[in-house]
Amino acid sequence: MRAVVLQEFDTPLVLCEIEKPKVGPGQVLVKAKASGVNPLDAKIRAGRAAHAERTLPAVLGLDLAGVVEEVGPGVDDFAPGDEVFGMTGGVGDVQGSLAEYAAVDARLLARKPAALTLREAAALPLVVITAWEGLVDRAQVHAGQKVLIHGGAGGIGHVAVQIARARGAEVFATASPSRLEVVERLGAAPIDYTTTAVDEYVAKHTGGEGFDVIFDTVGGPVLDASFAAVRTYTGHVVSALGWGTHSIAPLSFRGATYSGVFTLLPLLTGRGREHHGEIMRKAAALADAGALKPLLDPRRFALADVAAAHAAVESGAAQGKIVIDVD
Repeated sequence: MRAVVLQEFDTPLVLCEIEKPKVGPGQVLVKAKASGVNPLDAKIRAGRAAHAERTLPAVLGLDLAGVVEEVGPGVDDFAPGDEVFGMTGGVGDVQGSLAEYAAVDARLLARKPAALTLREAAALPLVVITAWEGLVDRAQVHAGQKVLIHGGAGGIGHVAVQIARARGAEVFATASPSRLEVVERLGAAPIDYTTTAVDEYVAKHTGGEGFDVIFDTVGGPVLDASFAAVRTYTGHVVSALGWGTHSIAPLSFRGATYSGVFTLLPLLTGRGREHHGEIMRKAAALADAGALKPLLDPRRFALADVAAAHAAVESGAAQGKIVIDVD
């Protein structure tokens, strides 16, 4: 089969022929149709993602959407011809989605929502799992809460806005001036972080009380700002990028709580993969209910164009998720 292979970190990806995988017990052989590109993919390629523990040579690509071709022993939930999606590989020693076929742990998959195309489905897995683990698993967002999403027009952020709204929360989101319209269109109250100080938007939107839940998808100083903007006693800050050195004093002084999200753990450890499949099924239900739809960059890339797709993601100028047409 054709696949894009990383031979050494920080070297060009190579489109070549490799052996087609054989389906094993508990696995599904998927004919890949589309692969979503995440900033993490580009970091892995460059050797700047030690936490992803990538074994070389490697086929990259975390997000997959495709069609089941064969099911292995012990798999009863899928059948040949099913359209499926999930975060299925691309880290550790698990083959990624930048190949014509992938033998996938069936626990990671769900049926593609009927409301979305395969390209749209491929844009969701990593970002929807990250947002779900933060907002639902950790913070237990519910109706009546005020939720702030930092980076609300970004890959994780625009999905987080939709999940929080679907759970009945009143949602606010920070964005750059050029992306405020995107946030508003998604149903969140937009906050221009370039012109509005933390204490100003806390006063305006919460009467100075602070937000019930803050989901940080940016990291660095934005996480520090989150500690200063959360509600006293009951507030909860969640971050998908809490990797720096931070003073938790502002959080402690409010008696609030913090949670981190590390979405790769089930792929790296093998533990918790059933939950990722469960999240994908719930995301599919939201999509079919009209409550979840990814933003896609209009540009099209094929397997031979993966380097250009990575460059587009790294530029920061993408107008939505970059998706590669594998088939």
